[in-house]
Amino acid sequence: MIIGASSFAGPLEELKGNVDSIELYIPKLGVYDGLVLEKDKLDRILDEISVYEFESTIHAPYFAADPKYPPVLRLDTAKMGRREFALMEESITLANRIGARVVVMHPGRVGQDRENSFSSMVENLGLLASTAEDYGVMLGLENKEGTDPLNLCCEAEELCRAVEAVNSGNLKVTFDIGHANLTCGGDPEKLKRFVRLIREHIVHLHLHDNGGQWTEKYDGDEHMAPGKGCVDFSALKLLSGYRGVYNLEVFSLEDVRLGKNILENALKP
Repeated sequence: MIIGASSFAGPLEELKGNVDSIELYIPKLGVYDGLVLEKDKLDRILDEISVYEFESTIHAPYFAADPKYPPVLRLDTAKMGRREFALMEESITLANRIGARVVVMHPGRVGQDRENSFSSMVENLGLLASTAEDYGVMLGLENKEGTDPLNLCCEAEELCRAVEAVNSGNLKVTFDIGHANLTCGGDPEKLKRFVRLIREHIVHLHLHDNGGQWTEKYDGDEHMAPGKGCVDFSALKLLSGYRGVYNLEVFSLEDVRLGKNILENALKP
């Protein structure tokens, strides 16, 4: 089992010994000055990853209303122009450079018409999948939380529909179990059904916990350590053939350690 953590979980020297893989969370790395990628800063981070011999994945820019998120890096895959495609290509190029297993990307947002937004997203995903194929990179489309009604691809059916419509060997699914738990209202049986519907497409996992319901904080998407909420991580046993990274998308080394213990216990035969 390959255990990973997002780059915001702590300094790399502290994460070493606790995880084997790092997800480089591009919008939070501080390597962009506006829209300009500062290659010297990025190279220093990549050198450190190389020293500690981490495997890697990439989290591309995405849409976020959080005021701390860099506005120029906001990216809605249902509404993309030259700037957005350039940002995504930089993430894909980086993945090719460092041999990252997956580039995680978010689905689009619902505009005035949901079906039109979905169709626009699928068209853009097709173009991105073609770019990913050129670079030999896998894209993982992440399911979002259903507590925000403006998110596309919250339900398993719509997520599968998007991936199957693009029909590319370079676009699969990043399964976010915390987001799915919110979409399923904290119901473990609904969560297992969700996993069964999408498991053939999964190439990457995001693991974190929540209370299974909307709250004023992040629409309930609190990214707590596994074990601090109500997510039934035993649902991951349904992924018996999975060989990718189990990425702990939490905010501290303490939560990484707790999450590892919860995950290992949940997956015991």
